[in-house]
Amino acid sequence: MNALRVTGGRVLRPDGSVTVADVTIDSDAGRILAVGDDAAPGAGDAPAAPDETLDAEGSLVIPGLVNAHTHAAMTLLRGYADDKPLDAWLREDIWPAEAELTDDDIEAGAALGALEMIRSGTTAFADMYFAMDRVAEVVDRAGLRARLGHGVVTVGKGEADARADVEESIAVARELDGAADGRIRTAFMPHSLTTVGEELLREGVAAAREAGVPVHLHANETVDEVDPIVDERGERPVAYAADLDALGPDDFFAHGVHLDDAEVDRLADAGTAVVHCPASNMKLASGMAPVQRLREAGVTVALGTDGAASNNDLDVFDEMRDAAMLGKLAADDAAAVPAEAVVEMATAAGADALGLPGGRIEPGAAADLAVVDLDAPHLTPVHDPVSHLAYAARGSDVRHTVCAGEVLMRDREVLTLDADAVQERAAEAAADLVDRVDQ
Repeated sequence: MNALRVTGGRVLRPDGSVTVADVTIDSDAGRILAVGDDAAPGAGDAPAAPDETLDAEGSLVIPGLVNAHTHAAMTLLRGYADDKPLDAWLREDIWPAEAELTDDDIEAGAALGALEMIRSGTTAFADMYFAMDRVAEVVDRAGLRARLGHGVVTVGKGEADARADVEESIAVARELDGAADGRIRTAFMPHSLTTVGEELLREGVAAAREAGVPVHLHANETVDEVDPIVDERGERPVAYAADLDALGPDDFFAHGVHLDDAEVDRLADAGTAVVHCPASNMKLASGMAPVQRLREAGVTVALGTDGAASNNDLDVFDEMRDAAMLGKLAADDAAAVPAEAVVEMATAAGADALGLPGGRIEPGAAADLAVVDLDAPHLTPVHDPVSHLAYAARGSDVRHTVCAGEVLMRDREVLTLDADAVQERAAEAAADLVDRVDQ
């Protein structure tokens, strides 16, 4: 057994407490062997001497962060189109640019996204986009975990092309599930309930159930995604999703901004998770999701950055702060969505929403973790380390990142990707893409 020991730090435990403890990891199995006293050399299952150590002195060891909804390759469109509402932003800028994307572009953008996530302590993410075989190759090289799916949009397409889009999403879900030594899982990912036709939605969901993969889609993001369904069907989106058999305990919906109380209760009853994307929702003026109400109802609420074109970064620390602040405004209550809640949303709840291991530091759990350096002016003094995670820490404070027992970043040096080459290739791909769009 190859063992990794994270030494000298404070550890965020599953109950929210913080204790001084070492963490011992079975690198071969990708699992945590022991935490605290049980991690002493030679104690219990802990080896007498680890093969590798990570210094966490003056730092906080936390579960790897989970970015539960993004479009990683949209890093190429970071800053390309800003300060517009969602519909105009998509139709006038994003969709025309995406029409020019090549598979090579998507791989370059996904690699840039993976690099950014590793640097900021994210070890798992959900990605809805295109050329997912290339994204899967990036995930494998980077050493991350992911729930991947081909995004389906059928509006504006002929019958043959629309059906082929759904079939590709199902094929991707079948073929890539279990890739990267099991770190990749998949889902059927129709873009939304208004951008995919009903007949094809029904067929796709039925195929997903047969394949045993969950459904992930955008839901109730804007009023314009709610009103057409109400007008055409006389029911709200969550009821429509239930009618499609797309509302199950393994499914997860992005955004959930415009949910009424009945929809919240229905999500809770179904066990369907919601991924809150506060920065994107604020930037596009989509609204304020009822996060406190969702959590009180028992809905699993995770955090996502959405794509870097509407955020404009993939830093889940930023998302924690935004979620806490926006949650208080939405509830008109300073006690709503407290620090410990958003930290849980970014870790354990994110892993649960995606159906991936991780999110907790305890014996037997997946060895996905990040080490946050607390030795910084903006993190001094440390009255409450959980408060700092939610309100003061930044992705740049992450010192080490570990996924499945593999060290992805040591002392801020990414080991699994060539950072300079990734950034250079992505910059070139983005410049070429814009040139093609402008022609």
